[in-house]
Amino acid sequence: MSEIRFDGRVAIVTGAGVGLGRSHALGLAARGAKVVVNDLGVSRDGTGSTSAASEAVVAEIKAMGGEAIAHGCDVSDEDGVNHMIAQTMNAWGRIDICVNNAGILMDKTFAKMEMSAFRKVVDVHLIGSANVAHACWPIMREQQYGRVVFTASSSGLYGNFGQANYGAAKAAMMGLMNVLHMEGARDNIRVNTLAPTAVTRMTEELFPPEAAEMLAPETISPGLLYLVSEDAPSQVIMGAGGGSFAQTRVYETQGITLTGVENTPEEVAAKFDQITDPINQQEMADAFSQTKKYALNAAKARGLKLDW
Repeated sequence: MSEIRFDGRVAIVTGAGVGLGRSHALGLAARGAKVVVNDLGVSRDGTGSTSAASEAVVAEIKAMGGEAIAHGCDVSDEDGVNHMIAQTMNAWGRIDICVNNAGILMDKTFAKMEMSAFRKVVDVHLIGSANVAHACWPIMREQQYGRVVFTASSSGLYGNFGQANYGAAKAAMMGLMNVLHMEGARDNIRVNTLAPTAVTRMTEELFPPEAAEMLAPETISPGLLYLVSEDAPSQVIMGAGGGSFAQTRVYETQGITLTGVENTPEEVAAKFDQITDPINQQEMADAFSQTKKYALNAAKARGLKLDW
């Protein structure tokens, strides 16, 4: 297998001053990419601001012989993101890779959470990711080349107590990926999602000390580098942690069809075991595939032929 390289490619990595973002940025630079190291330099809950972390990563990249620039915009600020994109284009004239990694945590149970904290986390994770991808999109379309990665989390895919805001934002990455995968396909823009588990500044309190080495960010970045490579797949949710890599998929069961007077909540309850039976479950290619499935099932149950 040939070595994965990024010579001549330009990458933007958000939240790249520390942790996973730093590891991603260094990994891209080590394989030839020119890297924009974006980091607002805030604390874990999004307060404060400093350019020290992003400048330090830029210095590391330059020390290894690479090219990098720092930018400290808040990804939830559209004007700031547009300035970052303009600076990147002025420096290098293209943007090939967009790694959306920036994030904050404001954990509390839903009952105790202020809605301002809910909005802030969604703004940074979801709106911030959309802002950066949206600003890169026309450039990638014009180039007929682009690689975009969103960062999800097991908290969004599977749930985690006290993280309603974070979990909602991270689950939304799947929906954003699914649509952009379709819209970008004709322009060779491939869109994937990374769902990492790592010991970083954001998560260090959640893990025992002995887990830190096993779950270091550097064990995850190889997966990220593949997802933004020239031969990358698209519409993949890759779970990663400790050198383990897996794919998360969403399936729909075969289900049942109720018609006429039989279509009651009581029948739904009575046949819930059949509704949830995983035998013959399948992936849906797109939203309309589900609509088609239901329409065909309904026609069949009524003895009708639907030419679809």
